[in-house]
Amino acid sequence: MVGIIILFIISYGLPFLFNIAQLVFLFLVMVVILDYVILFSSKMPLDVKREVAEQLSNSDHNNIGLHISNNYPFPIKLRIIDELPQQFQLRNFFLPASMKANEDKEIVYQVRPTERGEYLFRDINIYIKSPLGLVVRRKIIEAEKKVKVLPSFFALRKYELQAYSNQLAEAGNRKIRKIGHSLEFEQIKEYVSGDDIRSLNWKATGRRGGQLMVNNYTDEKSQQVYCIIDKGRVMKMPFDGLTLLDYAINATLILSKVALVKQDKAGLVSFAENIGDFLPADHKAIQMSNILQTLYNQETKFLESDYEKLYALIRTRITQRSLVILFTNFESLSALKRQLPYIRAIARNHLLLVVFFENTSLGELTKSEAQDIEELYVKTIAEKFAYEKRVIVKELQQVGIATILTAPQNLTVNIVNKYLEIKARQAI
Repeated sequence: MVGIIILFIISYGLPFLFNIAQLVFLFLVMVVILDYVILFSSKMPLDVKREVAEQLSNSDHNNIGLHISNNYPFPIKLRIIDELPQQFQLRNFFLPASMKANEDKEIVYQVRPTERGEYLFRDINIYIKSPLGLVVRRKIIEAEKKVKVLPSFFALRKYELQAYSNQLAEAGNRKIRKIGHSLEFEQIKEYVSGDDIRSLNWKATGRRGGQLMVNNYTDEKSQQVYCIIDKGRVMKMPFDGLTLLDYAINATLILSKVALVKQDKAGLVSFAENIGDFLPADHKAIQMSNILQTLYNQETKFLESDYEKLYALIRTRITQRSLVILFTNFESLSALKRQLPYIRAIARNHLLLVVFFENTSLGELTKSEAQDIEELYVKTIAEKFAYEKRVIVKELQQVGIATILTAPQNLTVNIVNKYLEIKARQAI
């Protein structure tokens, strides 16, 4: 077209070029018409189908598939714009593709959601070009579909396989000598050398005419494990696109599955300024589904969490001694001391493990070199907050409360390893 325009301009000085310019322009118009005809002659130029799971895994890369069939008898080039859910905030997303005549092709791309909830995939827009490339045909494929983004069940499957194969006990934990004495009765058997004489059953011995009989015990199972998730404003802090609440939810999901694999009972409590959800500990087959659906709708609140109400709930609803894992966050020692009386009250009746988070951004600041007075001031403040986190750990440990201070990305591994250590020590 630029060449035709130049020919028309030059033809003012060289009139013989005017006819050539007209012929070239006419040729261009005919080719454009031909391109239009071959592109729009078919009512169904493409068959397109999007394949997306009914449920996506939060914080993981999920595959989305597009199955495309080219119904043209010639090769084509495509520009595919899939209208992704607004939560992704991808405004320039497109997929280029080329297809041979009558070819079937599958295009796979990945999305990584960072929020739980309902996502709406809308239509698929495809722009088609023939080999001539002069006309573009737009085809809109109606493909609206709602999917749920649930807590990270991809990671759940990985840890589940490791739990079944006993790899978790070897990943990060040393062998721990068991202490104490299990109280789960299995059977009465005849005494043999090496049996614990404290387990002698004198009534059974008397009935057997003096043959010593002992009670046999197995490792105690079906302990209660409760994950308690703080949904207050302290859990809204973001790291790597996810909030602390999301990290706690993903860790809770995986820990609950590991506990069920180890034949313990898993339960769940969420709280903020009021008590949220309470799911009694159980080891039924449906328990994981109940936990997953309960965690799906959890959202952070903007008020301070009420630990007094949490203590009252635990006191009245969790009557059996249990392992209670509290996912929360304390940024200052004063924030801890406000809640410490209730935390200590919970620890009197249960084995309490408090889990809170390192501020990784502060860690980077403390390691950086200060170039001026302002940077030195910022680094000093960062070191003060990092030190206060360590003081919080010591404060809890001094009153006999187990604590985990972890970076958000290491939460799942650290909490699972700690549970396995507690399990090995028979501390519940």
